[in-house]
Amino acid sequence: MLYIMRHGTTEWNKKHMLQGRTDVPLNDDGRLMAAEAAEIYKDIHFDVCYCSPLIRARETAEIFLKGRNIPIITDDRLMEMCFGIYEGTENYFKNSKSPVNIIFREPQSYKIPFEGAESFEMLYARTGEFIKEVILPELEKEKDILIVGHGAMNSSIVCQIKNIPIESFWSAGIENCKLMKLM
Repeated sequence: MLYIMRHGTTEWNKKHMLQGRTDVPLNDDGRLMAAEAAEIYKDIHFDVCYCSPLIRARETAEIFLKGRNIPIITDDRLMEMCFGIYEGTENYFKNSKSPVNIIFREPQSYKIPFEGAESFEMLYARTGEFIKEVILPELEKEKDILIVGHGAMNSSIVCQIKNIPIESFWSAGIENCKLMKLM
C-alpha cells in the first residue's frame, strides 16, 4: 500500500505566505495536528516512511511515527516545489495581478518558471523519478509505504499515480496531516 500525507501547519501557513523550499518549522498547532493524526491512524501499518528533508515535513513524520520503529528516509526529490522569488510572499492569492497566481489559477498555463522557480515539468520529473526508482520497487515487495511531504509536491505524486490532468492539479491536494491512500 502507498499512503501520502502533507505536513502540519506552520506560522507561514497561518499568515498565508508562500513557503516553497523555504525551511519553515511547524508551529504548535502543526505539532498538535501531527500528534492527533498519529492517534487517528495508529492502526495503519507502515514498513517505511519517505520524507522531504524540509523541517516541517521531517518533524511531522517524527511526531506521527513516534514510538513505532519505522525508518524515516529523507529524499531531496520530495522537497516542495520551488516558487523562486515569490517565496515568502504574503497573501499572494489575493493579488490577482501577481504573476505567481498562474500556478494556482491556471496550472496548465504555467510554462516558464519565475526567477529561481521550478516548472511543473521539473516537479513531475523529479517526483516521477522517485516513484519509479523507489516507490514501485518497494510496492513490488508488498511494502506499506508512507510519504510525508508538501502541498504541490504531494499533488504531483497524486496526479501522476491517478492520471489527473494538470488542469486539475490542485484538486489532488491533501489537507495538513490527513492521510490519503494512493495504491
